Amino acid sequence: MLESVKYLIGSVGPSGYGSKSTAEEVTQASPDLSSITAIITGATSGIGAETARVLAKRGARLILPARNLKAAEDTKARIGEEFPESEIIVMALDLSSLASVRSFVSEFESLGLPLNLLINNAGKFSYEHALSEDGIEMTFATNYLGHFLLTKLLLKKMVETAQEAGVQGRIVNVSSSIHSWFSGDGIRHLESINKKKCHYDPTLAYALSKLANVLHAKGLAERLKKMEANVTVNCVHPGIVRTRLTRDRDGFVTDLVFFLASKLLKTIPQAAATTCYVATHPRLFNVSGKYFADCNEASSSKLGSNASEADRLWSASEAMTAEKSKIGFESEIH
Repeated sequence: MLESVKYLIGSVGPSGYGSKSTAEEVTQASPDLSSITAIITGATSGIGAETARVLAKRGARLILPARNLKAAEDTKARIGEEFPESEIIVMALDLSSLASVRSFVSEFESLGLPLNLLINNAGKFSYEHALSEDGIEMTFATNYLGHFLLTKLLLKKMVETAQEAGVQGRIVNVSSSIHSWFSGDGIRHLESINKKKCHYDPTLAYALSKLANVLHAKGLAERLKKMEANVTVNCVHPGIVRTRLTRDRDGFVTDLVFFLASKLLKTIPQAAATTCYVATHPRLFNVSGKYFADCNEASSSKLGSNASEADRLWSASEAMTAEKSKIGFESEIH
């Protein structure tokens, strides 16, 4: 009850920020990001677009990968009108396609640019059961597996950039508190919905993908530590906000629900705050493998903090993203 009251009134936490803080406010501690090159997925609207706008305001060079290139160019144009000196590169990427992820990374590497910051923000909610071209349930493929491979393939560049520049690299996974709605065996459930062996519950599929984002951050943090890499990874819950994620369900009922819940909703600038805080704030130097909400460290679900589950998912993800392999992870199920 106390936490709910703090959320509603915007009470600040140990970081000095809270639920009412905005992305612009939390980046005031890092006013000059001109030495930073950032990749932000899902930056064509909503939280991702605001994250991109604020980082551009602070001077960061932005790479905006997108499936819809026109939407990405529109975002670039809007930011450019506000900040004419901003450097923004639009590139093609369909996160649901492992081939597209590999193609994007290859094209990015050909640019010869450094990479300091990777924000895995893009999200999808599939209301109907669908499989990606790689045979993976679409929500999981887009929200998690594409980001897993993207991060894996870009990691060498991030480690090299951190070594050369002497600036710690940061990876931010945008998850959701909805990750706590999933319990049980995630890999077995994924196998079932990949083959449609069970009733498809879109909300459960979304929760599983967001749990995977949390476990990915935990598993990657341990690996980065063992590598002694000057790169951190953390996970964030942006808060409850109406974005284009609900666009397939616009209508009276959806509008009514959001109206009734309006006092719980964040504005887009408030929702982007935690991402920007974790991505840029000096306070988080060497902080890795954590979960944040309302710009403060928080607790993920019990399953989301399970190191064994993180390792198990990692092994399954390696198998699923192996070249010449489709859903090759049955052997990883224990």
